[in-house]
Amino acid sequence: MSGKLAKAKNFKKSKPGTYLSIGTTLFGAVSVVKQAKKAKGEHDTLQLVDAVVSAAAIVTGVALLVRELRRLNDDDVLAG
Repeated sequence: MSGKLAKAKNFKKSKPGTYLSIGTTLFGAVSVVKQAKKAKGEHDTLQLVDAVVSAAAIVTGVALLVRELRRLNDDDVLAG
């Protein structure tokens, strides 16, 4: 594994990397909300279902990231 790739992987598993992932995931929620509003306004059930499924994926993704953040915090306590 190259040095840059290793650094990127380590950043992804760090607290700042996890916070960044949470932020970008929540930023995706903005487009899902817009999609849901548009679908509701147009009475487009299929688009609305797609927005709900996308929202569920975002919620699940954030929950996984928060769990990872808690695990990182627990590791810090054990290391200290």
